[in-house]
Amino acid sequence: MNISILFGASSYEHEISIVSAITMKKVLKKSELTFIFIDKDREFYLIESSTINSKLFSSGQYKKCKKLTLKQGGFFTNRIFGDKIVSTDITINLIHGRDGEDGKMASLMEFYNIPFISPRLEASVISYNKLYTKLFAQSIGVSVVEYQHLSKSDERLLKLSYPVIIKPVRLGSSIGVSIVKDKSELDYALDVAFEFDNDIIIEPFIDGVKEYNQAGLKSDEWELSIIEEPQKEEFLDFEKKYMDFSRDSTVISASLSKEIEVKIQNTFKKLYDPLFLGSIIRCDFFVVGDEVLLNEINPIPGSMANYLFKDFEDILDRLSKNLPKERNIVIDYQYIHSIQSAKGKSNL
Repeated sequence: MNISILFGASSYEHEISIVSAITMKKVLKKSELTFIFIDKDREFYLIESSTINSKLFSSGQYKKCKKLTLKQGGFFTNRIFGDKIVSTDITINLIHGRDGEDGKMASLMEFYNIPFISPRLEASVISYNKLYTKLFAQSIGVSVVEYQHLSKSDERLLKLSYPVIIKPVRLGSSIGVSIVKDKSELDYALDVAFEFDNDIIIEPFIDGVKEYNQAGLKSDEWELSIIEEPQKEEFLDFEKKYMDFSRDSTVISASLSKEIEVKIQNTFKKLYDPLFLGSIIRCDFFVVGDEVLLNEINPIPGSMANYLFKDFEDILDRLSKNLPKERNIVIDYQYIHSIQSAKGKSNL
């Protein structure tokens, strides 16, 4: 399979996207890979698989690579005797944060008729915004962690009991996130979060809560990963999550009861189908007693959550053959022709 991987872009998580892309080179050993880097100015560059490494981007040397143009059917290199398409069977959107997870890239891929693996527009918009995610989950009967939404212009009145965790609404990778243990820490934590977003989510910080990660997709059938119980610390900061995104080896399945396992899997399916068809997502759940609560949806998880699957490359192949398709709209100008005929003239 010939796979092109989109990464980088204008995002706070730009560097994490680079780490994820480089990890894919280690993971996808049977496929022919092409890397398409989007820099901070949203210019596209063709990166050969043999040359990709972190220094290429931090040094700015990527600017010596071929520039690409996006147009109908795919990405093209510009040549004197005509543009040449970058040959690919499928494109993976591996842009974390803005541009990749907010729906911009999904819109471009659909507009230019490029087959791609990633949440579609509506799924991107809903999962990129933590408030919308909670409202969506609640609307389909999925329980969520208690929360309070606060905008930058709102009065800083906390309705939850301490300790709480504060998160920017539209960011991942723990950027701008703080744990607040008492009132004296609140204003500073809010200032930090509002540096990155005009809206935040406040949740109770549940010490010692059981957390589980479930990834999966639906190709011609359900393909669910193992359930992972992630390394538990009080708080996984940006640096720890940054390193976590480079994982390329499978992990051990969590030890949990069959009843909770089935609940997690069924909740994942309810969240995924039909909104997230065409993508590989990871959902992070809290388990309190026998109740499964959605914490977050990761629409483009670090390194595509490859480490949770035993046959990740084969799964990509199956998913690429079962992507959702836009409805074909026939445009035949019948309405305009009827108006023209009724008026007896060719112009309106």
